[in-house]
Amino acid sequence: MPRILPCSAVLAIAIAALGVAPPAFAQATPAPTQAGFALDRFNPSERGSEWFALDSLDLRGNVRPAVGVVGEWGYKPLVIYDAQNNERAAVVEHQFFLHVGASLVLLDRLRIAFNLPIALYQTGQNGSANGVQLSSPEQAALGDGRASLDIRLLGRYGDPFQLAVGGQFFTPTGQRDRYTGDDRARGIVHLMMAGEAGIFAYAAKGGFMIRGLDNADLAGSPIGNELIFGASAGVRVADRKLLIGPEIYGSTVVSNSDAFFAKRSTPLEAILGGHYTIGTDWRIGAGAGPGLTRGYGSPKLRVLASIEWTPAYVPPVVVSDRDGDGVVDGEDACPDVPGVRTSDPATNGCPLTPKPKDRDGDGILDDDDACPDAPGVRTDDPKTNGCPDRDGDGIVDKEDACPEVKGVKTNDPKTNGCPADRDGDGIADADDACPDVKGVKTNDPKTNGCPPDRDGDGVYDPDDACPDGPGVKTNDPKTNGCPNDPDRDKDGILNEVDACPDTPGEKTNDPKTNGCPKASLQGNVIKINEQVKFATGSAVILPASNALLTAVVKVLNDHPEIKKLRVEGHTDNVGGAAYNKNLSNQRAASVAKWLTTHGVDQSRLESQGFGLEKPIEDNKTEAGRRENRRVEFHVDTPNPAP
Repeated sequence: MPRILPCSAVLAIAIAALGVAPPAFAQATPAPTQAGFALDRFNPSERGSEWFALDSLDLRGNVRPAVGVVGEWGYKPLVIYDAQNNERAAVVEHQFFLHVGASLVLLDRLRIAFNLPIALYQTGQNGSANGVQLSSPEQAALGDGRASLDIRLLGRYGDPFQLAVGGQFFTPTGQRDRYTGDDRARGIVHLMMAGEAGIFAYAAKGGFMIRGLDNADLAGSPIGNELIFGASAGVRVADRKLLIGPEIYGSTVVSNSDAFFAKRSTPLEAILGGHYTIGTDWRIGAGAGPGLTRGYGSPKLRVLASIEWTPAYVPPVVVSDRDGDGVVDGEDACPDVPGVRTSDPATNGCPLTPKPKDRDGDGILDDDDACPDAPGVRTDDPKTNGCPDRDGDGIVDKEDACPEVKGVKTNDPKTNGCPADRDGDGIADADDACPDVKGVKTNDPKTNGCPPDRDGDGVYDPDDACPDGPGVKTNDPKTNGCPNDPDRDKDGILNEVDACPDTPGEKTNDPKTNGCPKASLQGNVIKINEQVKFATGSAVILPASNALLTAVVKVLNDHPEIKKLRVEGHTDNVGGAAYNKNLSNQRAASVAKWLTTHGVDQSRLESQGFGLEKPIEDNKTEAGRRENRRVEFHVDTPNPAP
């Protein structure tokens, strides 16, 4: 029976995480030596992040702490499958971890943190793989403790782009035989990005894990150094208190070239979750998602919940005194000129004599005013400070190419201060009927700035397959703007009911094949629009299939480059596997013989039966079994010369 840690043990572990020696942790009788490693692939973000596995990089503050726990339940993270991908045993069926952690932000860019995983509940079934006995971890255990250090390099929290670098060190406090540790230290170096744009937020990371358990394996599957990666995207709603969105994260073993992005050594997971800030100092989170691969440690389902105390960032109060005269700017009537303190708000902070001059009365003293006789606006550029800006677009008139019309700032003196022109066709967006597509200037407001349309059919020439003749708009680049042809392939079957409207074919009652040729070369397959018919339970070809096979002969005659065609036979699952394999071999050989007797060189043909091994539909229904009883024609392409 699985064991659950008592409350006293949980408290002892939490005290140990804070640096105080705990009482002895209860141990069961040691399990026999067996295969094992740190199975849990969920590596939680540091406390204070608004993602579960990624990091929102809120590295603001000089001494800003965060403390919290993350509860994590994984369903079937370690399963043994047979050769047919059927489940044999769930070595670890249920795993419930409690991650206790804290972080501390220093110097407005540095963060130190720790995390201690505690496996409160584990259960599963014993099994074996490749001759290795895998025992279920039927006991609670500590995981590998984690210490972290991250440094912000670029950007700040809330910017469109932030970049940080850091590392994590895992101490071997877990146990291999309980799948909570490697019995060796390991470490991660990583690069992290995050950012926001309006309500949208994202995060990404990439890194490398160095494992002391390198070049090991679990029942033949390599374990070792790993490449790690992850990304997330979401939206902020509810007055920006709730961040919700998906996260994808995973890793792959790089120590062994055969394991790089291989199935068992590349766990990949997705989580859809959200974090909600309660008041200013508390945050809760919840999420769930599946494992996307069968890599070891990737569960069928993972469910997460969190609660943490993360005090809101309070920016420091900055008192500005630009002129350094001891009178703060908010009280200084002359904030840019040193003066003396007075009781008169109109002169407080101004020199006693002479009184600073401001001839145009715009609040910018003449000594600093680039346009002292014309009221203007304050700028950081001494050449434009105090100069007028008639259109109020923040670009002073002397630098504004369109001083009477609000515009945007550019580096081109000819367009600086003029309205935007997104498509760069020289026509301002306000006058451009097609502001996102380059066009030409016309006198018609409906077409001004749009691409030319010589035939006037409403389809612009760059997209018009027939630019000199009026047509109709379609989603097909080959026919867009061309006159409507109800029967393009001229086979007497209208396009709207023709399954192959651009290839002449025959009329059938099946909407999927109506208007298609009986046989045609599609890639490396000769596609047939009906099945080869045989007498029941035999390989005798019925005369009804002569026309179909004659069409296959024509394809081979039209394509002499086909040097080898493999005729494949397939059956449903009715009857024994050996019987079906033999029948499919006979039927494939019978079709190959028919083609040979009708003029196909025998050297171009080979046959093979697969029986019930490759169904294309569900054998549980008659319709599915009918589809599975089939003959296929595959072109074997030779390997390229070395």
